[in-house]
Amino acid sequence: MYSRYLTPRLGRALERSPVVYLTGARQAGKTTLARQLADERGMAYYTLDDPAVLEAAKGDPVGFVSGLGGPVVIDEVQRVPDLLLAVKMAVDADRAPGRFLLTGSVGLRSRSQAAAALVGRAEFLTLRPLAQAELERSGRNLAADLFGDASRLMQPGDKGDFIARACKGGYPPVLDKNEDDRRAWFASYVTALIERDLMSLTRIEYPERALALLRGLAAATATPQNVSQLATELGLPAPTARRYEELYERLFLIERLPAWASNLKKQLIKRPKLVLNDTGLAAYLTKLDCDRASEQAQLLGRLTETFVIEELAKQASWLEPEPRRYHYRTRGGAEVDLVLEHPDGRVVGVEVKLAGKLPRRATSGLKALREDVGENFYLGVVFYSGAQPLPLGERLLALPFSALWT
Repeated sequence: MYSRYLTPRLGRALERSPVVYLTGARQAGKTTLARQLADERGMAYYTLDDPAVLEAAKGDPVGFVSGLGGPVVIDEVQRVPDLLLAVKMAVDADRAPGRFLLTGSVGLRSRSQAAAALVGRAEFLTLRPLAQAELERSGRNLAADLFGDASRLMQPGDKGDFIARACKGGYPPVLDKNEDDRRAWFASYVTALIERDLMSLTRIEYPERALALLRGLAAATATPQNVSQLATELGLPAPTARRYEELYERLFLIERLPAWASNLKKQLIKRPKLVLNDTGLAAYLTKLDCDRASEQAQLLGRLTETFVIEELAKQASWLEPEPRRYHYRTRGGAEVDLVLEHPDGRVVGVEVKLAGKLPRRATSGLKALREDVGENFYLGVVFYSGAQPLPLGERLLALPFSALWT
């Protein structure tokens, strides 16, 4: 079993808030972590995947919650949304911290009655698939180091086989599988998500095209996407495609990376990037041949960018306060793949280059961002497939991909 580096932050949340809601994609490890915390903290554990528990919760949500007694874990709580209203009533009567640890594989609609029930009562944390640092048990959190002492970043790394790491991804059930078995697992996983979770959220008129849309999103991961154009290519009505996209986001399969802006001089492209939550899943959906990945340069480049973005997203989620994540792109052509903004205003820009030798213009986007941000620009980093950290100028450096986990 791997230690999850979100655990300390999750524990602190339980010490101060009556409700902690742990969200994330199915099979990312929420149940394992919730059971572990329940054992350590003496919390009762109930899962709504158990038919008997599900029926009891559906039949009388208020009675179910009021009869739970002490601190409790309720797993997959989204299966009975009325439970959240019952939790609200219980918390309003007793706001002692750590009363409820809830987990869910479906994000709440921001304007829903269930979401409103938790306002001011709950902290929300997201557990993502395993990070490479967790797999290596290295304790590394590069997201923290990027806002710390830059001299700590200048340690020699290694080239590592980051393509193999990207193709495998971070879902715990696939880590020990060969490529054929991994593809079979992902096929079953995606089918179950569409037939169970997606259809439980809304009426799906075009199941096959819903899968085709997900494949299209995976093929264009880490780019500002025009879902309406993709809908036209697939023969889907644009409103339907946008609805499916929102549902995939609620299932934590994709996420939006908004455009970064803060009183900038340049005219920016405001469209968000859409990023797959896991490169192993993206490799499966795009049918990438991992043994010959270099022959699909454009797709491999997008997969590599997604790999870095998601690794830093995982590491950022372990921090408190958590840096916000954006991308940067001007109409003049300057772009930065990832912008991390600390709550204190400091900004770190991240570029990803699939090359062992950095091109001349590797830092052009970072320099444009540095000029626009001014004194709040803390650091600019270019990840590349070499092994040696390199200084690239004022507050700019290059890091090997292996810096993410070693």
